[in-house]
Amino acid sequence: MTDASTQPTLGSGLEIRPFAPDHVAEALRLSQQVGWPHRQEDWALALAVSEGVVALDGTRVVGTACCTRFGAVALINMIIVDEAMRGRGLGRRLMAAAMELARGAEMRLVATLEGLPLYEKLGFRATHRIFQHQGIAQTATPELPVRDGTAQDVARLAEMDHAASGLDRRALLERIAVEGEVLLAERGFALLRDFGRGRVIGPVVARDNATARALIAEGVRRNAGTFLRIDLPEAAGLSDFVATLGLAHVAGGTAMARDPGPARTGDFTSFALVSQALG
Repeated sequence: MTDASTQPTLGSGLEIRPFAPDHVAEALRLSQQVGWPHRQEDWALALAVSEGVVALDGTRVVGTACCTRFGAVALINMIIVDEAMRGRGLGRRLMAAAMELARGAEMRLVATLEGLPLYEKLGFRATHRIFQHQGIAQTATPELPVRDGTAQDVARLAEMDHAASGLDRRALLERIAVEGEVLLAERGFALLRDFGRGRVIGPVVARDNATARALIAEGVRRNAGTFLRIDLPEAAGLSDFVATLGLAHVAGGTAMARDPGPARTGDFTSFALVSQALG
């Protein structure tokens, strides 16, 4: 996605409308067009906790944008522009609509290389890198005990998650826990769910690296021989570790923030994201 003022402007027939359920099929087409692995179910998870807009050229969806509010923080995500409409200012219009939904909150997003210049112009500043790892999971042995949890544990886990990320994500974590798996260690937790080509581990929240490694290793062990993904903040320092488990570093993005709140000083750290869209 680029912002090029020298390109032709958008036609007057193009409209920005609220994202409705009957837009999902066309949104899925756009995410496939840009090479994202999202299934219809993955769009449904994002939309269950988000507000969104679409750009309509007649009845055809040519762009999407979502705003996901988690308490005092709003995540801007799923910014996609149809390849036939790029370079004409549509990305800026979609971002303006999403930022209006996020008004009054700290705003965060994960930028692609193409989107980075536009986001910088809109006041976002890079905070750190995100490393996307994926591949066929290998056999692993956790170095610390990990046990199963349930959706009944989510209230406690959401407190850990908020301490680590500043995000109030209890509703999202409950939904994932019901549909996926909860992994518990003495000093942290992780969630597993279906996503894209296979499954994803995230979030991973822990007090220390050893606990995070054990939770990830258990997730890998449970999915040995199948396709698995994990998205790591650079500061987590676990990129080399997950590569030894069959999950190669294949891509990533730049985490950015606008009007950031106070730095967090709690005992918990986010070692892996739910997703690049949902933090």
